[in-house]
Amino acid sequence: MRAAATPAPAPSQPLRRLVLLAHPDLHRSRVSRRLADAAGLLGPDAVELRDLYALYPDYAMDVGAEQAALARADLVVWLHPIQWYAPPALMKLWIDEVLTLGWAYGRGGDALRGKDLWLACSTGGREEAYHPSGYNRHFFDAFLPPYEQTAALCGLRFLPPLVLHGAHGASDAAIDAHAALFAQRLASYPAWPELDELPACEACVPPDQDRPREADIGALS
Repeated sequence: MRAAATPAPAPSQPLRRLVLLAHPDLHRSRVSRRLADAAGLLGPDAVELRDLYALYPDYAMDVGAEQAALARADLVVWLHPIQWYAPPALMKLWIDEVLTLGWAYGRGGDALRGKDLWLACSTGGREEAYHPSGYNRHFFDAFLPPYEQTAALCGLRFLPPLVLHGAHGASDAAIDAHAALFAQRLASYPAWPELDELPACEACVPPDQDRPREADIGALS
């Protein structure tokens, strides 16, 4: 009697890339809009693009929907301009409301552990402005620790950011080339040579006395 054929292994699920776009005036954007358009051309099977300002013009965040999108993703991309050395207001609200205790961090908060976080941002200032001798007084990396530590607290590996400086004065050709690079990097993830050299994210678990009591979650500290 012929042995039953061994079934072929099911194809692995494609890696999911979640792009969270946060630009408060997208129709006037020179960089974020083009990067978002380039990401969209990769197709919904490869990239889930969420325009936060279009989804939440009233700033009423659907936490469940955002957490579900995060749960589906392998790579999380924060795509936004740098405003006053920080993300735009709605991106900060997203961080405050979506990355909840017991889900994204703290005891039992391991929903994001093992995923990657990639910052794709632009600055109005040129690269030479981000220098000890420039008017921003620091290299750009000096403004990244809040991003890096947010990632670490949630068990996300923080990838080297993709930055375009001098967005206001950049030529259309330069922005188009930058958008093409962004799309190429998205499409090729995780086959980035530098990822092999990045250490795994170290666990950052706040002690009980630094966490709110269950009854106090949502209250101001």
